[in-house]
Amino acid sequence: MELPPVVKALLKPEAYPDQPSAVELRQTHISYLFFTPRFVYKIKKPVNFAFLDFTTLRKRHYYCKREVELNRRLAGDVYRGVVAVKKGREGISIGGKGTTIEYAVEMKRLPREKMLNEMIVGGRITKETVERIGAVIARFHCTVPPSPKVARFGLPSVITKNTEENFSQTESFRGRTVTEEQFRRIADFTRETLKREGPLFRERAKGGFIKEVHGDIHSDHVSVADGIRIFDCIEFNRRFRCSDIVSDMAFLAMDFDNYNRHDLSKVFGTSYFDVTRDERGKELLNFYKCYRAYVRGKVESFKLDEEEVGEEEKRNSRIRAMRYFHLADLYGTGGYRPTLVVVCGLTGTGKTTLAAALAEQLGFEHLSSDAVRKELAGVPPGERHFEPFGRGIYDEGFTEKTYGELLGRGETLLKAGRSVILDATFSRAALREQAEKAARKRGAAFHVIVCEADEAVVRRRLAERSEGAPSVSDGRWEIYVEQRKRHEALVERQEPHMTVDTARPPENHTIPLLTTILG
Repeated sequence: MELPPVVKALLKPEAYPDQPSAVELRQTHISYLFFTPRFVYKIKKPVNFAFLDFTTLRKRHYYCKREVELNRRLAGDVYRGVVAVKKGREGISIGGKGTTIEYAVEMKRLPREKMLNEMIVGGRITKETVERIGAVIARFHCTVPPSPKVARFGLPSVITKNTEENFSQTESFRGRTVTEEQFRRIADFTRETLKREGPLFRERAKGGFIKEVHGDIHSDHVSVADGIRIFDCIEFNRRFRCSDIVSDMAFLAMDFDNYNRHDLSKVFGTSYFDVTRDERGKELLNFYKCYRAYVRGKVESFKLDEEEVGEEEKRNSRIRAMRYFHLADLYGTGGYRPTLVVVCGLTGTGKTTLAAALAEQLGFEHLSSDAVRKELAGVPPGERHFEPFGRGIYDEGFTEKTYGELLGRGETLLKAGRSVILDATFSRAALREQAEKAARKRGAAFHVIVCEADEAVVRRRLAERSEGAPSVSDGRWEIYVEQRKRHEALVERQEPHMTVDTARPPENHTIPLLTTILG
C-alpha cells in the first residue's frame, strides 16, 4: 500500500530538528510511529472507525493534545508535547517554518529491552519489579477522582452494552478463532455474572470505584527503565477509558497469564489489592479478566479479514486469538488453571521438533528428557553419547532418575500455575500415568500427543542427525529398533490421545492440535 507523502517525507532524517542517524517506521491500524534513536513521533491516521474519528486535522490535533495530557499521569517525562508537522519551501519537516499540515505527539524513546513484555519473555522480570508495578497502578487508581458522569460507565446496563458488542462482533469468528463451546460458555458466564452481581456493580458505581483511568494497561505499555512508566493510554474514546478500576488492572493481570506467568499475575494482584484494600473488587477480577481476554481475542481475530495483513501474520493472529479466547473461557469456568501436554514417541519421530513448535505457539514451558538426562549426568548438551541401548546414562536406573526429575520439574511449574510440555519417549504406560496424576494433583488440563512417522523417514532423520551438528539427542536407528520392541502402545479408551504423522508439513496439524489443547 502506497504511503502518504507526509509519511514518506518523515522517513528522511533531515525532516527532524536533531538530524537523527536513522528513522524507523512502525504502524498500527490508527497511527504511524517514527522511531529515531532519541525520540518517537506518533501521527494519527485520518481514519474513522466505530470507536474513533480522526478524519480532520482539527480532530487529530485535539486527540494529540488529549494523548499527552492523559499519558502524563503515568509517564510524565516520556510525553514531551505536541509538535506541528510543517510544509515549507524546503519540504516537510517536524517544526520549522511553513504551513501546518499535520500534528505529532513527541515522546522520549524508551529502551526496548526494558519493556515489560520483553522482560517477561526473556525471563528477566523479578517478583519485586512486579510488586512495584502493582503498587504504582494501585496508587494511580486511588488518586484519580471519581465523578457522577464517569460512574455511569460501571452500571450493569453499560457493561452489558460493551460485552454484547463483543459477542456480536465475533459472530463470524465462531469456529475459526473461538469454538462454539467457548463462545457459549463465555457468553453464559458473562450474562449470568451481570445478572447475579447486579447489586455489586451498582454498589461500585455508587461508591466511586468507576474512574477515568488508563484503559489499555498491558505489558507492551509498561517500561521498567529507571522507574515504572505506563504509557499509551486510550485517548480517542472515553468509553474505553472509563471503567471499574479492577477492570483496568485486570488487563495486565490477564496479560501475565497469557505469557504463562500466572505466578506473576498473583504477585501483581496481591500487590495491587494490598494498596487499594478493595476486597469487593477482588470478587470481580475473574469477570474483568475474562472481558479483557475476550477483547484481545476479538482484536486479533479482526486481522484475519484485513486485506493488508499478510498470510503469515494472519496465521499468527489466529493463534494469538485462540490463546486469548482460551483464557477467557478459563476465567469463565472456574478461573485460571494450567495445562500439561505430553509429547511422546520413539526416537526420530519428531517429538522434540513438534514440542518446541507448540511451546513457542502456546507460550508453554518446554522440558526435554534429553536435556534433563545430560544435565543430571553433568554432560554438555551437544556432547554425543553413542552408547548401546540400555547402557551408561541410558541404563534403566538412570532413565528412571531422568523421568523422575522431568516429572518433578513439570509438577513444580504446574504448582506455580505455569503450563508445560513434557517431551520424552514415554514408552511405558506407568510413566504416562505418573504425568496424568501430576496434572490431576495440580488441577491442570492434560493432553497426550503421540508422534509417528514412516520408518524410512525415521531412518533418514537419524542418519542426518548422526552426521550433522551436535545434538542433545543421541538417538540412532538401532536405538529406534530396540525402543519399538519395548514400547507399550497407548489404548484410546484408557489413554485418550492425539496422533500426529510428523512426516506431513507442520501446518497440516498445528491448528487442529492447538484447537484441541486450547478448546
